[in-house]
Amino acid sequence: MTIAIASDLSGFPLKQEIVAFLKEKGMDIIDFGIESADKPQPYFIQAPKVAKAIQEKKAEKGILICGTGQGMAIVANKFKGVYACVVDDIFSGERAKIVNNSNVITLGGWITAPFLGCQIVEAWLGMEFTQKMEFKKEFLTNAFNQVKALEEENFK
Repeated sequence: MTIAIASDLSGFPLKQEIVAFLKEKGMDIIDFGIESADKPQPYFIQAPKVAKAIQEKKAEKGILICGTGQGMAIVANKFKGVYACVVDDIFSGERAKIVNNSNVITLGGWITAPFLGCQIVEAWLGMEFTQKMEFKKEFLTNAFNQVKALEEENFK
């Protein structure tokens, strides 16, 4: 699996920790930066890099990190086929995949400690759509299909 990752200045320290963690796990990483605190880029420049990597199938999943995760999520969700969820804890990280079938998570560098950030990423990567909620599989699958139908209607 290839994971695309990017941050702005506020998310840079957390991104560095997550990249190191994923490399230790043997994951293939496309790191879109930032590469140093001396060369910052804003969230609205960084998020499209990961979103386009998802669209172009260069990466299966993406991780975006800014101050709160919210700006990155807003921008990433402007791209067809990208389903980004803000996650602040392990439970929401798991549910981003289980319930919403997210292919991108966004984290807040001002909010999430590096150790927790790595745990959240690991939890999200370890889940499959509808896992642990098999009793709602039909509902969740239909809901995701409805989201994709809205996407088709609104992304012309």
